[in-house]
Amino acid sequence: MDDHPVVRDGLRGMFTGDDRFTVLGEAGDGREALAVTEAVTPDVILMDLRMPVMDGVTTIRELRTRGSTARVLVLTTYDTDSDVLPAIKAGATGYLLKDTPREDLFRAVVSAHRGESVLSPAVAGRLMGQLRSPAKEPLSQREIEVLTLIARGCTNRETATRLFISEATVKTHLLHAYAKLGVRDRASAVATAIEQGLIRRD
Repeated sequence: MDDHPVVRDGLRGMFTGDDRFTVLGEAGDGREALAVTEAVTPDVILMDLRMPVMDGVTTIRELRTRGSTARVLVLTTYDTDSDVLPAIKAGATGYLLKDTPREDLFRAVVSAHRGESVLSPAVAGRLMGQLRSPAKEPLSQREIEVLTLIARGCTNRETATRLFISEATVKTHLLHAYAKLGVRDRASAVATAIEQGLIRRD
């Protein structure tokens, strides 16, 4: 399930060329993926995350809600915490990146069919880091608003004016955000918040 026809063509060619697999269908977005899954009841689904109409994580959740027994193997280019963790929590059996070698992908599909968890080394490292590091306190809504404006290039004074708070309060929110994100300056705070999916870069 991928919104790029070239990617779908490549995957279909790879798997139809191997006698161990039968390609039952494909889809270009999450909603279409649900319809195809109900029609052909696959054993394993290769799922991208960033798709139109319905994203991959939402689609995985909906598959589980509908009682689908298909194993979902995420195949994407994104390996940030904000992508990996929601997909695993939604019920994905595995998480691989699109630069995974062909034979590794084949083995991953076979393993997923057996119900075994399959993770790319980069993703496994991220999850291990999450487990080993104590959970950090989440940013407050106001801290996110401050960082969002800072990311857009606003000064502390401009941020204070837009949020109807004092400049000193802006500085306090920034210091709290630094501590929660484990950084020491504005640029690092913005970069980390974007990486974690807490704010968007406009």
